[in-house]
Amino acid sequence: MKYEIGDKIIVLHSNEEGEVIDIINDKMVMIQVRGVKFPAYMDQIDFPYFKRFTEKKLFPAEPKKKYVDEIKKEKTPPKPLDKKVSDGVWLSFLPKFISDEFGDDVVTELKVHLVNRTETAFNFLYSLQFFGKPEFDLRAEITPFSDFYLHDVDFEDMNDSPLFAFEFSLLKPDKNKADYYEATVKLKPKQLFDRIEQLKQKGEATFTYKLFDNYPPKPYDEYVETPVTKGAKVYSLKDIRQHIQPARTVVDLHIEKLSDDWKHLSNGEILNIQLKEFEKWYELALAHRQPQLIIIHGVGSGKLRDEIHELLRTRREVKSFINQYHPSFGYGATEIYFKN
Repeated sequence: MKYEIGDKIIVLHSNEEGEVIDIINDKMVMIQVRGVKFPAYMDQIDFPYFKRFTEKKLFPAEPKKKYVDEIKKEKTPPKPLDKKVSDGVWLSFLPKFISDEFGDDVVTELKVHLVNRTETAFNFLYSLQFFGKPEFDLRAEITPFSDFYLHDVDFEDMNDSPLFAFEFSLLKPDKNKADYYEATVKLKPKQLFDRIEQLKQKGEATFTYKLFDNYPPKPYDEYVETPVTKGAKVYSLKDIRQHIQPARTVVDLHIEKLSDDWKHLSNGEILNIQLKEFEKWYELALAHRQPQLIIIHGVGSGKLRDEIHELLRTRREVKSFINQYHPSFGYGATEIYFKN
């Protein structure tokens, strides 16, 4: 192998110096230049020693004489162009290849990155699920125009109906923006294989999925007046999901999450608040056609859990629900699966 992790390199087309931070395969490496990480083919980089040697001259050249009429007038240098283009938030996959015994390149794993190409900083909660079961959770923040390494996924696990789920919120809250925004990417095996084949044919290193263009504003109610009932709200069925509150995939019903002044409340009043909150997020999940919803009710006496389960048994939209051990919530959560 020509390069090793930690080697100093120079990018040939830009003449910038960087460092090798990972070996992807026998043709590609991951490099870092001025704090930015990206993959590069080995023929696109070189060791910087020749450049440094040629820049250092053993004997300074004798200065060339210039005459007055040869001196060019100074011009105001043009302002540098901003190369940062804001085009949304993306989920990026970097396949890692090895050569098998037949000399064919095969993928062993995928390196998963969250890429923020906007001017906004976000908090995010990330979850990877297989067959609807959580496998990996992460809470972090991402700065403007940067990428965040999430983790590696074994390629063979991509047959297990992977779902990459995100919940975003603003690092600096804005009263005109939504409190949070959820986005998911669900990959099917055939779709994944097609993307990797396209990547190999084009000679590219990664393939991406856009999570969103711009962080959404706060939802609002849009209404018009009608001759029948003055002031009545008339919603467009086509655009209704754009004007309702975003849904959530995980809802925490612990009373301290719902009310700051709850200690004086009776058990019946607390239960009533929790059930109203459940109904709100249940209806929003249906409106946004979510495939599933996790309700965190805690363990306790089991009264809230039993009330929710009794309601779910009567709902025709519910395909199934289960209260089993969850690595994040123990036995204190119920997972609801909706009919398609």
